[in-house]
Amino acid sequence: MSAVSEISEFTRHLGLYLPAQDVALVESAYAFSDSAHRGQFRNSGDPYISHPLAVASILSQWRFDAEGLSAALLHDVMEDTPVTKSEIEDRFGAAVANLVDGVSKLDQLEFASRETAQAENFRKMLLAMAQDLRVILIKLADRLHNMRTLDAVSGDRKKRIATETVEIYAPIANRLGLNNVYQELQDLAFRFLHPMRYRTLGKAVKAARGNRREVVGKMLDTIRTSLRAAGITATVSGREKSLFSIYRKMTEKHLSFAQVLDIYGFRILVDDVDGCYRALGVLHRLYKPIPGKFKDYIAIPKANGYQSLHTKLIGPYGTPLEVQIRTQAMHRTAEAGVASHWLYKDANHHGIAQAQRETQGWLQSLLEIQTESGDSAEFLEHIKGDLFPDEVYVFTPKGKIMSLPRTATPIDFAYAVHTDVGHHCVAAKINHELAPLRTPLNNGDLVEIVTAPGARPNPAWLKFVATGKARSRIRHYLKNLQQKESAALGEKMLAQAAAALKIAIEDLTAPQWSALVKQCGAKSKSDLLADIGQGRRLAFAVAQALTAEGKGASRGKTGPLSLRGIEGVAVQYAKCCHPIPGDRIVGVLRRGQSLQVHIADCPVARKATGEHEQILDVEWSRDVTGDFPVNVRAFVSDQRGALAHVALEIAEAGANIANVSLERAEGERAVNMVFTLEVQERDHLARVMRALRRVPEVLRIQRVRP
Repeated sequence: MSAVSEISEFTRHLGLYLPAQDVALVESAYAFSDSAHRGQFRNSGDPYISHPLAVASILSQWRFDAEGLSAALLHDVMEDTPVTKSEIEDRFGAAVANLVDGVSKLDQLEFASRETAQAENFRKMLLAMAQDLRVILIKLADRLHNMRTLDAVSGDRKKRIATETVEIYAPIANRLGLNNVYQELQDLAFRFLHPMRYRTLGKAVKAARGNRREVVGKMLDTIRTSLRAAGITATVSGREKSLFSIYRKMTEKHLSFAQVLDIYGFRILVDDVDGCYRALGVLHRLYKPIPGKFKDYIAIPKANGYQSLHTKLIGPYGTPLEVQIRTQAMHRTAEAGVASHWLYKDANHHGIAQAQRETQGWLQSLLEIQTESGDSAEFLEHIKGDLFPDEVYVFTPKGKIMSLPRTATPIDFAYAVHTDVGHHCVAAKINHELAPLRTPLNNGDLVEIVTAPGARPNPAWLKFVATGKARSRIRHYLKNLQQKESAALGEKMLAQAAAALKIAIEDLTAPQWSALVKQCGAKSKSDLLADIGQGRRLAFAVAQALTAEGKGASRGKTGPLSLRGIEGVAVQYAKCCHPIPGDRIVGVLRRGQSLQVHIADCPVARKATGEHEQILDVEWSRDVTGDFPVNVRAFVSDQRGALAHVALEIAEAGANIANVSLERAEGERAVNMVFTLEVQERDHLARVMRALRRVPEVLRIQRVRP
């Protein structure tokens, strides 16, 4: 079809649902885009304007508005031509300019890597989408046409685009309820990522289609006749599963194609909800249902607003068949998702309203996650978990239903209820029984969270939480906690360095602090101190800034930094040597990390003289508190009850056993036991070791050193 006939057909279709002035705006946008892209061609050799026109045509099938269609036609002009956002705004209005800007990539910025650039592009696009949903719909139509024409792209780039599509764009389409777009993107990505498998599976499905045509035809006739006899007006159609869904089932369940029998399904459309359940009854009388394979998404809709009854049955000749039963309104929502807002805005469909509410809630959570994410890659990592919503439905103690991802845990549930509930969670009850916080939730579980005012998030939770909201809240809390504790450490280090220059920082006034923060280029006093505590700034250099521009200041010897054992995450006691109070110690400060405390003669500390590391003089405070881990090796005679005797002596000496490992060489009569003990200081450790030497079975004992 020529370009003239394509634009003519496009505007003719627009005239069916848009007023004349809106069609004129879209035609103006086409003319502007055509002029801007003149002389540019796609990899296929087609004039570049064919791409934005195809994108706008896809959107017109959803009865997109004039602003959105104009933005679709202009979506590449900022990226590929000299046209600026202000030019678009002057000509087509702020709304169109903002949509184009939201869709445009960030090629004008420089990033450390392609992954960083990709993450930043997604971050910008998703945040623009949170402001205006049309951004992501334009982007999905753009990606759909690019995938349809991906044959013209070179090998490596083709695979990269296909991977990005299956990992990000297809899940977003699914999350928004755009079922047709979701399935087509998956199939196209499968075709380019695994071309041989795609062709082989396609041939197998084509052959099976011919073999089973008669059986499928008979089942269709039987279902139609049975529904008619029950007085149910229904449209019954057969549907073939997509190649990607068949392939995924084969890989996930380790099946051959011959074992995947349900490559066909049936869809029944009725007039109302009552008809859905009546049709289900007819089917279950007609064919035997497979136990555990019935899902009621009408009573409990999916997060994207999808509603339908799903059931699996054993048909004639033992052939399994999957049936979806829904109303006409539910079907429109299932096919177009949130785009139904434009398709059927004159209709007040419950499913559309549900999709809009759920999508708005998800978009709001994106904004909240964005404010807590340190960088684009972290933001993308948080939302990826939410893009694969294979859901479980659980109940609160008050009977409210909550939808969570398939691998969600009580921690995810707690944060879904409220951030404060998650922060103060200490235990969980699943179906009235205490369960570990890492327990995966199942459909129908009743979940109750036990909280405590003094509790706080545990970094170990990040290993098993499934939702982006929970992960971002935990990280945000821990980051703020580390910032606070790093600032406290930084203040100690600055006070130590300033004392050598005869300056007492506690005497500094607010204006002096403000001047210091400004001079150092920090955002705030807290940030400045945290930078010192995390090794991003030298304490002595900041202390010198307190003198007359750092000139003529005497570099006196600074006193050691005093540690009390309560500094939190800002100070880490090295696991290679396990320093305890009473040991001579040194501090190793690596840029951007916690202060690592080592025993003075630790080999690891001696090697720490690199460009990004500094050695600090540290000492134990007189009022040090807490228990400190230390490793002790004992060679014990291999006799019954020996371990119990050793453990009893350790307990009576007031120490705790955090871990124990046992080793025995072939033919030896002695067991090598390595204990990780928690002690208060060196004298306490000495008392424990003296007590162990009195145990008859203990042949030799020593502290483990690196």
